[in-house]
Amino acid sequence: MKLYRTALGVVVESHGRFHSLEADWNTLINHADLLAHLRAATTGRGETTLQGNALAPVTSQEVWAAGVTYLRSRSARIEESQDAGGGTFYDRVYNAARPEIFFKASAFRVRASGETIRIRADAKWSVPEPELALYINARGQIIGYTIANDVSSRDIEGENPLYLPQAKIYDGSCALGPAVLMTDAPLAPETPIELRITRDGSVAFEGSTTFSQLKRTPVELVEYLYRETSFPDGCVLLTGTGVIPPDHFTLQSGDDVEIHIPPIGTLRNTVA
Repeated sequence: MKLYRTALGVVVESHGRFHSLEADWNTLINHADLLAHLRAATTGRGETTLQGNALAPVTSQEVWAAGVTYLRSRSARIEESQDAGGGTFYDRVYNAARPEIFFKASAFRVRASGETIRIRADAKWSVPEPELALYINARGQIIGYTIANDVSSRDIEGENPLYLPQAKIYDGSCALGPAVLMTDAPLAPETPIELRITRDGSVAFEGSTTFSQLKRTPVELVEYLYRETSFPDGCVLLTGTGVIPPDHFTLQSGDDVEIHIPPIGTLRNTVA
C-alpha cells in the first residue's frame, strides 16, 4: 500500500487501484493503527486516478539524515577530508556506537519527484546521494518508507567537516517521493537502491547497492534520533548512501537523476 500527497488531497494506492481520502496529512500519518485505518477507509471506496506528479510527502515534518552508515560512504568521507585533517574521525563514526545524525531540510526546502533540485553556486563538486528514507510518526514508530536524494557539496564538506550544514542544507538540496510505502514489515535486506544520472541523453553514471549493506538498523537510527528530540507531526530520516559517483564526477545543470527502489518506485529530478 502506498500513500501519495497530491494537490487534491491524499491518495492511497492499494493493489494497483487509487483511492482518494478526505484526510489531513499530519493527522493521517500519526493514526494509532494506520494500516488498518487505510484498509478500512479504502474498502468499497470508488477509484480515482493519480493526476500529475505527487507532491513531496511532507508538510510540517522535518527531514533528518544519518551519515557514514555504509562502508562506501565512510571511504568517500575519509578521502575527501584528508587534506583538512578529518580523515580519521569518519572512521571513528562508522565504528562508534553513536551514529552521525544531522538535520537535512525543512519541508519547504524539499522537492517532489518531477521537480528540479539544485547544486550550490559556490560549490565545485556536487553529487546526488540515493537513500532509503524512513517515515516515522510522532511516537517514534517507523510507519513506512520513501526515496530520498540527499544532494551534497562534497568539496565544501571536505574543506572542513564543520561546514557540513552548508554542504547539506540549502534550497532544493533534498528530494523525496514519489510515495510512502506503508508497511508494518521491515524491507527485505536484498532490496536494491539504484542510481542513474543522465546527461545530454547518455548515462553519465549509474550504480547500485542493497539495503543489506546498511551497517546500522533502522530501529537503532530512530532510537538515537528520538532520544531527546520530539517530533509532534512525525519526521523523515534518511538512512545514508552506499552509491557514490567517482571523484571526477560532479552534477551539472540539466542532469537528470533517477533513484529507484522497487517496492516504492522511482524518484526523478532534473538539476536546475
